[in-house]
Amino acid sequence: MNRTPSALHLLAIDPQNDFCDLPVDWCGRDPATGRPCAPALPVAGAHADMQRLAGFLRRLGPRIDGVTVTLDSHQRYDIAHPLFWHARGGAEVAPFTPITATQVRAGEFLPRDAGALPRVLAYLDALESQGRYTLMVWPVHCEIGSWGHGVHAALLAACADWQALRGQAVHAVFKGMNPWTEHYSAIEAEVPDPQDPATALNRPLLERLDAAECLVIAGEASSHCVRATTEHIVQHLPRLQPGWTPDRIVLLTDCMSPVGGFEAQQGAFLNAMRARGVQLAASTDFAA
Repeated sequence: MNRTPSALHLLAIDPQNDFCDLPVDWCGRDPATGRPCAPALPVAGAHADMQRLAGFLRRLGPRIDGVTVTLDSHQRYDIAHPLFWHARGGAEVAPFTPITATQVRAGEFLPRDAGALPRVLAYLDALESQGRYTLMVWPVHCEIGSWGHGVHAALLAACADWQALRGQAVHAVFKGMNPWTEHYSAIEAEVPDPQDPATALNRPLLERLDAAECLVIAGEASSHCVRATTEHIVQHLPRLQPGWTPDRIVLLTDCMSPVGGFEAQQGAFLNAMRARGVQLAASTDFAA
């Protein structure tokens, strides 16, 4: 694709209902069941993060030349969801259970589809060899087409107004649709599936982001998807675009929060990015 130069580009990573600690009056009801909707994997502080991000977009909208929104997008049957697994004796696997290749080989956890065992072990071995993540069984979240898959209402409204102001569309990036690999990063799956190009390095997205003089990043969660996406940008863009430097990135630290229990991972991520030259700023202090 041809690059369209832009001074300021906003990358909002997974600003979705399922990741936001929304008040009840922001959730509505499921029309099929009548039950109140509720976020599947709420991150403490995310609702306020997204309200601040919406305010940032409204305040700087005339000077923002591009907006990209990534959307975590899963099926209920997914290697990182409970339905995929059972424990020894056939027991269900609870959300927030980490699973290692050693445990699978020992029979502590097994895929419900016994025929998938070789593929699962190959995946876990490849994942663990990278030293980035251990497979985590999450609650079913961001199910494609569900209320939880949708964008936080305040940010969605701010995006709509930005589109009307600037006469251009928000660029949407879907990730996570392949049920055989985790896809925290919008740039590349944790273990790309050679049979699925959508899990490979997203060169068009990297080229779009490279066109920005300043790339502003926010979203959820800073311990996982924001972290993985930013790390991949810093890793891959200098290789693809010689002369590109991480100081063109600004992380809006008050527009992202970690998954509970992963605060140390967030801290390590921010410190590592600062050391690489990435800028950290609060949305209220940012000056384009």
